[in-house]
Order: sequence, then structure tokens, then C-alpha cells
Amino acid sequence: MTPQKLEAARDRLVPDVVAGGLRVLFCGINPGLMSAATGHHFARPGNRFWPVLHASGFTPRLLLPAEQEELLEYGLGITNVVARATARADELGPAEFREGGRLLATKVELLRPKWLAVAGVTAYRTAFGDKRAGIGPQERTLGDTRIWALPNPSGLNAQWTLPRMAEEFARLRAAADADD
Repeated sequence: MTPQKLEAARDRLVPDVVAGGLRVLFCGINPGLMSAATGHHFARPGNRFWPVLHASGFTPRLLLPAEQEELLEYGLGITNVVARATARADELGPAEFREGGRLLATKVELLRPKWLAVAGVTAYRTAFGDKRAGIGPQERTLGDTRIWALPNPSGLNAQWTLPRMAEEFARLRAAADADD
């Protein structure tokens, strides 16, 4: 992918992978330029979302970003707090996160997943005005939908190793399986 093609993807939207009644709706912070250029969520090669999803038992095999529609077969989906693509999440302001949280709440009301899993606790805190939220299940719900804050799977999030991140995702999977 050339730098020009990546830059041309700035501010593009990546379509959600969603359906009503999902087990878990994963929610990224916002699409990166590689995701916007390809149309696939978590498409940057260093992003650990797909390996962690498999290592935690959500998928029976490692899916590629281009296979994202297969998530629906497992009762999983993907959306974002903020829809527009940027090179880095720090290009987004608090007002954009709060508006994204409002829109996300409306989307969750409509789709009614059992769990909303926000992959990025700082994004969750800003979007929902919960400054003390930590990784794990949250007290807040959106209707009947429970919320889990997950670590950001970006390769830049070095404090969370892939095995440690997979353990946290597996905790969410166990909670989602218990609801079935």
C-alpha cells in the first residue's frame, strides 16, 4: 500500500459488520488508514485483534481482515466509536468521542447485542464519560446490553502482550458463553 493511497483513505468510513442479536459487538476506537484503504477492520499488519480473537477462542481459526464477514457466523460483529479514519487515534478530540458514544448507544439499542466490547478503555472512558472505568465488565449497560472494556489491540499498546490480551478476551468469551 503506497503512502498516497493511505493518505487518500483519511476520513473514509469502514462499513460495520453487524446484525441484530449478536453475542458480542466489538467496537474499535476508529478505523486506521489501512482499514479505510482496504475496507476491512483492524487491517494494519501489526494490529493484534485477529490473532487475539482466535487465541481467546472466539473463532476456530485465525481469520484475515478480508474474512471479517465470517464473524457474523459466530455471533460477532465490529463497529467503531468514531467512524472516520485517521492515521492515529490522537487525531480525534473529546467531543468527537462523546458524539461517537451517543451514536454507538443508539446503534446498540437498535441491534441489541448481548455484549458491547470496546477495544480501548480510554476511548470508552471518553465516549461514555466514565473516567474511572477499567479493563473488564462495566457497571453501565445500554438497555439489556452489557459492556466490557478491552485493551486496545494496536501493536503500539506494548503494555499488553498478545497472551495477556488473549486472556482478557477469553474472560469476555466465557461471560458471553455463560449467557447462551
